[in-house]
Amino acid sequence: MSAAPSPDLQSFKAEFFKALAHPIRIRLLEVLRNGERSVQELQTRLDLDQSIVSQQLAILRAKNIVIARKEGTTVRYEIRDPLVGDLLDVARRIFNNQLAGTQTMLRELRQEARRPARR
Repeated sequence: MSAAPSPDLQSFKAEFFKALAHPIRIRLLEVLRNGERSVQELQTRLDLDQSIVSQQLAILRAKNIVIARKEGTTVRYEIRDPLVGDLLDVARRIFNNQLAGTQTMLRELRQEARRPARR
């Protein structure tokens, strides 16, 4: 049997997932998985204010999920580890499975509502 992971390792993992736990950060990563972008490009693509984009990118940078590169006066961002894209793909499959189960229940509920009431 292997030893239990250390509390420090568990905290590191939790902090990583906390950094992903925001809708705008997920949207940013979905765009950045297709390549490097500037704040302005991200702002335009996601229809968000510059301050919001910068704030969320700062959180992703602090957790080493994205890296920044200065190009003249422009800062360009990219995902540090391409495996983050794989993680997003796996999460999408998990969500799809969860939603498929929800849709099945919804269909059953609708069928149940169509049946005549028994007395």
